[in-house]
Amino acid sequence: MALRLSNRVQRIQPSPTLAVTARAAELREQGHDVIGLGAGEPDFTTPEPIRAAAKTAIDAGHTKYTPVDGMASLKKAICEKFRTDNALEYTPEEVIASSGGKQVVFNLVQALLEEGDEAVIPAPYWVSYPDIVKLAGAQPVSIETDDTAGFKISPQQLEEALGERSRLLILNSPSNPTGAVYSAEELKDLAEVLRQYPQVVILTDDIYEKILLGEKTFRNIVNVAPDLKDRTVVLNGVSKAYAMTGWRIGYAAGPREVIAAMKKLQSQSTSNPASISQHAAVAALQSDPDLIRPMVEAFRERHDYVSEALNRLPHVSCRRAEGAFYLFPAFHDAIEALGLADDVSLATHLLDQAQVALVPGSAFGAPGYMRLSFATDMESLRTAMDRLGRILAG
Repeated sequence: MALRLSNRVQRIQPSPTLAVTARAAELREQGHDVIGLGAGEPDFTTPEPIRAAAKTAIDAGHTKYTPVDGMASLKKAICEKFRTDNALEYTPEEVIASSGGKQVVFNLVQALLEEGDEAVIPAPYWVSYPDIVKLAGAQPVSIETDDTAGFKISPQQLEEALGERSRLLILNSPSNPTGAVYSAEELKDLAEVLRQYPQVVILTDDIYEKILLGEKTFRNIVNVAPDLKDRTVVLNGVSKAYAMTGWRIGYAAGPREVIAAMKKLQSQSTSNPASISQHAAVAALQSDPDLIRPMVEAFRERHDYVSEALNRLPHVSCRRAEGAFYLFPAFHDAIEALGLADDVSLATHLLDQAQVALVPGSAFGAPGYMRLSFATDMESLRTAMDRLGRILAG
């Protein structure tokens, strides 16, 4: 007997980035020398002081349930982080810790959106944003950009996308997948448009805040438009900057009533994030800024090498990134030159023929591009570029 699945789950697709990573792992198990550049995960080990804090917490017996929205010590550390790093003041009641940044997004969308509502999402976007919106019965509305626009939306585009059904705008800077970073002036211009739509809540996803590759200083929309604070949720976490992806700690700050609704949802889903991970996150947030500097420097070195190598490949062009650890090169001409149908076919071709795993740009709402993560060692990156060069040269 065929079991009936909900319409809700049939609206969405599995995460393409996780699918590529799983396929690469499967090929490795079969003995293939696959270089995986699909996962958005630092290759570094979590720094020792953070690991030590977790071990201490285990030995001290901190293995019980915690408050649903996070331990008081963690929420205090989050408030201090926002105060110190971002000049933003929040109380513990305006903060929630969750099992990863993805759960923060899910909680917010479920708390905010209803059938018929719209969430405006600039494209290229992180793959999970639209599907999380669909799970709430709402409609994702994408704003298309490309490399000629620096993968950033204009105020005019935002104005055209917003309407009476708009309830949420998602901004991600530095961006996954493009590495684009909005300047203070660009954010001010977007804020001018948003002031005309007071019903729109803003989610600023700052998870890559500390991984800046150029000279820009990080700013989010609340920094440049404090009057929007009462309808903005600021998302962050420890996974990317501190090489703590598996620890699963994301957090957010925002209007008290919104955070309370997110806490209510979390109480009926995962409850609290893992207690040991919370202790580790406190150590991360209270650590010396120099702790992550070597990782950021390594990302800069890798970025410079890979961006130059990609631009030397036949039929490929690549805009330099300003943050995060991704590049989003254009492969439109390469797809045509190889006689392939689309970027999904190209990803399969490169995995089979070059044994290099990339994620198709169509997964991010930008067909013809490919996302490449340079969060791996230089030797692997050099080998991957050589392999791509041989395949693309025909």
